[in-house]
Amino acid sequence: MKLKNLRQVLWLFVFMLTGIAYGKEYQKTRNGLKADIDDIQVEIQFYSQGIVRILKYPQGEVVDKKSFSVIKTPENIPFSVEEDRGAVLLKSDSLKVKLDLQTGQISYYDVRERCLLAEKSWGIQFTPVEYGDNETYLVRQAFRLDKDEAIYGLGQHQKGKMNQRNQMVHLRQVNTDIAIPYIQSIKGYGVFWDNYSPTTFTDNSMETAFDSQSGQCADYYFIYGGNADNVVRGMRELTGQVQMNALWTYGFWQSRERYQSQEELVGVVKKYRELQVPLDGIVQDWQYWGIDPATWNAVEFGNPQFPDPQKMIDDVHDLNAHIAISVWPSFGKNTAIHKRLKQENMLLDFKTYPEQANVYDVFNPKAREIYWEYMNKNIFSLGMDGWWLDATEPEFGDKDEKLNQPTYAGQYRGLYNAFPIVSVGSVYDNQRMTSSDKRVFILTRSAFAGQQRYGANSWSGDIQATWDVLRKQISAGLNFSVCGIPYWNTDIGGFVTWNSYREGVKDPAYRELYVRWTQFATFTPMMRSHGTNTPREIYQFGEKGSWEFDALEKYVRFRYSLLPYLYSTAWQVSKNSDMFMRALFMDYPLDSKVLDMDNQYMFGRSLLVAPVTQPMYVDENKLVNIQDTHSTNVYLPIGNSWFDFWTGKRYQGGQSVTKETPIDIIPLYVKAGSILPIGPDVQYATEKKWNNLEIRVYPGADGEFLLYEDENDNYNYEKGAYSTISFSWNDKERTLVISDRDGKYPGMLNARKFRIVLVDEGHGIDCKLSEKVNKVVTYKGYEMKIHL
Repeated sequence: MKLKNLRQVLWLFVFMLTGIAYGKEYQKTRNGLKADIDDIQVEIQFYSQGIVRILKYPQGEVVDKKSFSVIKTPENIPFSVEEDRGAVLLKSDSLKVKLDLQTGQISYYDVRERCLLAEKSWGIQFTPVEYGDNETYLVRQAFRLDKDEAIYGLGQHQKGKMNQRNQMVHLRQVNTDIAIPYIQSIKGYGVFWDNYSPTTFTDNSMETAFDSQSGQCADYYFIYGGNADNVVRGMRELTGQVQMNALWTYGFWQSRERYQSQEELVGVVKKYRELQVPLDGIVQDWQYWGIDPATWNAVEFGNPQFPDPQKMIDDVHDLNAHIAISVWPSFGKNTAIHKRLKQENMLLDFKTYPEQANVYDVFNPKAREIYWEYMNKNIFSLGMDGWWLDATEPEFGDKDEKLNQPTYAGQYRGLYNAFPIVSVGSVYDNQRMTSSDKRVFILTRSAFAGQQRYGANSWSGDIQATWDVLRKQISAGLNFSVCGIPYWNTDIGGFVTWNSYREGVKDPAYRELYVRWTQFATFTPMMRSHGTNTPREIYQFGEKGSWEFDALEKYVRFRYSLLPYLYSTAWQVSKNSDMFMRALFMDYPLDSKVLDMDNQYMFGRSLLVAPVTQPMYVDENKLVNIQDTHSTNVYLPIGNSWFDFWTGKRYQGGQSVTKETPIDIIPLYVKAGSILPIGPDVQYATEKKWNNLEIRVYPGADGEFLLYEDENDNYNYEKGAYSTISFSWNDKERTLVISDRDGKYPGMLNARKFRIVLVDEGHGIDCKLSEKVNKVVTYKGYEMKIHL
């Protein structure tokens, strides 16, 4: 009798967990449900109220996948399951997911029953394929988007397109292209396709699809946020939060391919100091190991032109600057690290750059340990400040069959696009374990979803020096940032000049391009000059008093005056999932004129930037005429009034304005309600304390700003060693409220002055500190109210 009752209870329990509709079985799970539909296993898992993971695989397959990107685990959230005319509905507080039990089609709805996204009825396709001795599947998932629905993301591509509709994009890591299989919609959702094999994204009138070369399953995440910022927040919730970089990394960087001796490198820093042009970082490119290809990337100093690397690093530090160095993932056959990795069978076999080198198996944890061992004992231990991890795609110059070789974690084809995140992540983790005195700084040429958790700066690769390429950098950087990775930059002046400007810096046409590129770079997360064929140091472009030198110096100094704004924005990026470079659709989704705009963006929450991307002052015959001022058109988005940063003149949003653009002016507008801190005139980022900041208030709307400060380097901020001061502007009452200071850290200013400026036409303008201010107040950490 007890056994019978127990069977009845068990039967009722199974009945409660398992549903049968139209002959299709599904089972509720802790986080969602599982279903078997036409020999396809479907799993729906709530990771949070607005994030859902979809897993599909052929019946009989066993899926045990560890994501390289996703670090979040599913939350235990309340959700309901109910049947509705041949479908199963899963509802959380934010989202409804509908599974059609006949077709397997999945659709997503918000709480207002608005359809956000739907899979196509033929959506999932698994095509058996063999690569060498590996049996796997071509995996394809198709979706249906609204006809006029704008989407963004996919990483960094050089097509000059902001909106990613109506095109095909090959998602494969190569120099100048960064593959991230992620899209964000203007409707307030994102989709992350968690597959690492070479993938094709297709959007046309029939479908929007991800098509991957290799996979045992289809694995994607639907992220609903309702607006662009919340979608980015959801992506970082899934894949990791952004780390704070040190204050000095937001200053100006000088680099070249390459400095040929330690004397030359230190001499560049000395020259900047003599000229009193600010500088914080310098980069040593390749061949410090020697010029023999067999010694390629020895991860040690072997070039006789660098006889005392310890002294070189110390000399740079004595000049109050920092140094980063190039390290590659490939090694020449005569290097100690190559021999060791070869002995351990930890090298991959394909043609790379240079051809005499081999790439290491980054997926092997022991190989990663060896990589760091050499970096640490030969370079980091000398006091190196940062890493330039070049070619982390890595470069692949061989036949397709070479992708079929095994790695520690499986066939290389199925892992290809994940190489950069594993490589960068390993260096980050190992340095963190070695020392907490310096925040990890990494500059790298590639990336994958989740790389923001390692604080790495990606740059746009070995691009050409042309005006067209300059313009394309804007949409490339914005779409990359949309993917949740905020740190991005570009080679100022383009990497290669040889094809367009064979005389390099001697060509006035190139000098004009370089000036405009520098202006753009002032408003990117990292401001870095680099390239080949011709030198790039500021003094190579003329002397003080020349139009080129003066324009360049102006923007380097401008960068430093923005450091309080930049560093505080960096905190918002780290703490609250904010962005540096904000595509205009993020802040103005209802303004149809900005949805495809590829030449303007917000830098932080306050600054509208419109880089000049065409020549104006040097003609085809190399004749220079900077006296006749030209102009450009700028669109000011609807919903705000805007101040011309240079003049203080106010404009209503929703219109195009004509802005005069002499060679030293980039169109720059400040949103009404903004509070903009202007920092001191310095030679390097930490030269002066921020004890006399200018606080510019742009009236016309309420606004606020949070000033963030810490020890500028190290990881004590993670333990709470930092402070914030909130500034709030009430436009109606014309009152600025400075809050009580929150938090503390060693070396914090206990008292300081704020120079308050209420911006108006002709007042509180330009990038220099204002001579006349409205009020000067002494702040001692307690709330103040200032009427202006």
